[in-house]
Amino acid sequence: MIYGPISIDPETMGGTPVFTGTRVPIQSLFDYIETGETLDEFLENFPTVKREDAIQVLQMASKTLTSEKVLHENFA
Repeated sequence: MIYGPISIDPETMGGTPVFTGTRVPIQSLFDYIETGETLDEFLENFPTVKREDAIQVLQMASKTLTSEKVLHENFA
């Protein structure tokens, strides 16, 4: 299944969500940010990830975490 910049396929990384067209787990982006590294540092280390895809994933996360309906449905 493809969700814009995110792809989930049991044949790719065992179904771990990855950036579409790559084998780079989405979690890697959040790990970089969590440790204080920048988006540019992430993109430097994962050159197969497009800047616009990384930004779109961050925007998707923002929308998810700022929507009361989504929070209630997924985390209540």
